[in-house]
Amino acid sequence: MCLDLLGQLGLSVLYLHIHANSGRDAQSHYIHLRLDETCARQWAPGFDTLQLQRALGQVLPQASLASETLVALLLGPMPYEFPSLDELISAIRIRMHIVQAAQATSLAFHTKEAERPEAFWTYKKGSGFVIRNGVSLVEALTQATQPGVSGSTYAFSCYRATEYVCLLGIAQELEHCHPEMYQNLQQLWSHRPIMSGEFHDVFLRELGSIEYPLPSKYFVPGDRVWFRNPHEPSADVEGFEGSWLMYLGNGLFNNFWNCSKPYNFTQKCVEIFHWRHGICQDRHGEAHMDEQKIVPLIQASLNHPEELQHIMNIMARYREPRGVYTDAGGCIDTSREFSRWVRPGTADLVLPKA
Repeated sequence: MCLDLLGQLGLSVLYLHIHANSGRDAQSHYIHLRLDETCARQWAPGFDTLQLQRALGQVLPQASLASETLVALLLGPMPYEFPSLDELISAIRIRMHIVQAAQATSLAFHTKEAERPEAFWTYKKGSGFVIRNGVSLVEALTQATQPGVSGSTYAFSCYRATEYVCLLGIAQELEHCHPEMYQNLQQLWSHRPIMSGEFHDVFLRELGSIEYPLPSKYFVPGDRVWFRNPHEPSADVEGFEGSWLMYLGNGLFNNFWNCSKPYNFTQKCVEIFHWRHGICQDRHGEAHMDEQKIVPLIQASLNHPEELQHIMNIMARYREPRGVYTDAGGCIDTSREFSRWVRPGTADLVLPKA
């Protein structure tokens, strides 16, 4: 069964590195898949997956996004549970769709304005942007987020951007494995969008917590990730409370404002650290961020080893709980978010009424 799974993913080369045990618990039969412990220690010491693709490239003929995703799931410090192997396959495909979408997404940052391509979207007062009747949801999401397809860049906040990218990855897999749910999802989005807390509850699972944190450098491609701004004055500037990103694999996080320049872990931490040096006031006396001011500061810090180490000692800690700010800093979240199950008969993604 393990070999069949790997074959469907084109990853049969991993067969010798994965152990499979089967059994029965109070609910049903189960299969427990895990990465060989020696491989786990060598490929991701301390559960640090930022260098995993490079490590895989040294032992596999061709390290791929699929192999990195599966291996990262298998070596995790907390188990990922699936009701079937088909759900695991869909989960990996959704993550790959999300990564591919995030890599192609470039938007205009704005917290108070929003735009969408008018041929695919219309604004519904009291609800938000909905797709036009007869429009493909996958196409509408692609047109709104990928200027390489649409030829235009539209205004988003980073949080809303993550919703569109996650939704696109989920919708692409539903179109393939659960057409009925895809049609229902498309119909729902023609009446109202699902946003913010409701989006998280409907579409996403979350692993890790303040009490039981995931290792700070453990990421799986396709994770939705939060980097918190630990500096209270700059976090009070709208849009700079922190940064929502998608993990792309290979140690990189997407850049919603310039997809050709993704961040590595250090770059994102240093950028958020320097937000405290970009606060200024507009002519109305309201605080806003001068991002151009901090660009040379970021580069200078990255080029100065001692200063860089000082910044990372502050930023690479776990974040404080919501509403708590301390001098110790800390921008790393304790959890990761990813898609719910989507297969017919086992899906736990339940769409609300329009």
